[in-house]
Amino acid sequence: MKIALVTCDALGDYDNGVENEDERLIRYLSHKGNEIVPQSWTDASVDWKSYDFLLVKSPWDYFDKPIAFSEWLHEMESQGIVMFNSATTIRWNANKMYMQEIADAGFPVVPFQMLPKNSHFEAKVFFELFNTKTLIFKPLVGGGAKNTFKISPENKGVTEENANELLKNEAYLVQPFVSEIVENGEVSLVYFGGKFSHAVQKMPKAGDFRVQHFFGGQILPIAPSGELRQLGERIIQDFAADTLYGRVDLVETATGFQLMELELIEPFLFLFTNPLADDNYYDALLRISREEKQQAL
Repeated sequence: MKIALVTCDALGDYDNGVENEDERLIRYLSHKGNEIVPQSWTDASVDWKSYDFLLVKSPWDYFDKPIAFSEWLHEMESQGIVMFNSATTIRWNANKMYMQEIADAGFPVVPFQMLPKNSHFEAKVFFELFNTKTLIFKPLVGGGAKNTFKISPENKGVTEENANELLKNEAYLVQPFVSEIVENGEVSLVYFGGKFSHAVQKMPKAGDFRVQHFFGGQILPIAPSGELRQLGERIIQDFAADTLYGRVDLVETATGFQLMELELIEPFLFLFTNPLADDNYYDALLRISREEKQQAL
């Protein structure tokens, strides 16, 4: 198969601290006899139709160029180019209001409130709404913890000013800070083709709340409990059953696990943490690519 691995012009700091998963997949898929070429989604010279399909792996700057990314997705659709995950899935997942659909379906989700572009943010309103002393403020379309910060009564003067400046450019989410994340970290369950592959626990470094490895977070392979597996699989089956890859990010609270995010665009897959992960990925890829071909006939 001739495959384009969709990436961005520069991975930057997002790959710091762990292996380059793009390179890992290129090596693995090439070893399986495939021709696989990394291509930036912003490269206008790429002949996307020359590939059997596109693997959307690391377009990690899509949230910096949301209009251009949306136009690129539309162009891929209009040309009938096969993508994994699909343009429809990616478009839905790019806007964090998808969390409302998951919450409406009865799944436990960390509470949130959307702030439209050009709206006014006042911290005390949300301290009272969520009955908390600490808030998280993050973009509605974003990733990598960019422009994400904590707001407390001690620093709200500075961050309110920052928040309202940021709101001039785009919409944001406000959530209560889940304090358990500092001690328990965040759990990521990784699925390929709708089936569970492996799981990790991501722990923030001392004094931080961001669990991402490029902020110094620690990644630990874990064997999730049956109850946790069941929760993740229900979310995947209801919202991502037909995807090549999906990552369910959860945090354990006093009332049980709550969903932080469902990652279906360009998540780090922690392939290096499980010896079966590469094979699980490839098995799912072969199956869904065959299904895609059969549907096209």
